[in-house]
Amino acid sequence: MKANGHVFKYGDNVDTDVIIPARYLNSSDPKELATHCMEDIDKEFVNKVQQGDIIVADKNFGCGSSREHAPIAIKAAGVSCVIAETFARIFYRNAINIGLPIIECPEAAAGIEAGDEVEVDFDSGVITNKTKGTSFQGQPFPEFMQKIIKAEGLVNYINSK
Repeated sequence: MKANGHVFKYGDNVDTDVIIPARYLNSSDPKELATHCMEDIDKEFVNKVQQGDIIVADKNFGCGSSREHAPIAIKAAGVSCVIAETFARIFYRNAINIGLPIIECPEAAAGIEAGDEVEVDFDSGVITNKTKGTSFQGQPFPEFMQKIIKAEGLVNYINSK
């Protein structure tokens, strides 16, 4: 399983209120949430993001409240993967539960810039910056987590059993 796209880059402590502002939480429709994804930190994100693009961030991505709306909005916006130095634990769990691939790799977070074209191989954990010709070793997903992501989330995975 692979992801390939252009990068949107953010810093430390991108919280769930920035990912999807609380004023939009009256909806649980993924398409509606996607139209407001990242708007308080990057007004152009929803206009520029393409299917398959990748978010790269520094420390503690997804901190703040425990709402599942945040990874749902990111996934529905077309993002194929989030790479960060570290993730808030509840965001990490919510992302896997809804089938959004995420990968921790401090070296990749430091070595990838906005606009770079990046490929992620989830089987090996290798992150390749195609723009710069560099590679980084991230933490590969265990097989059971890959199955959850391929099933588009934990509920679908359990229902398929």
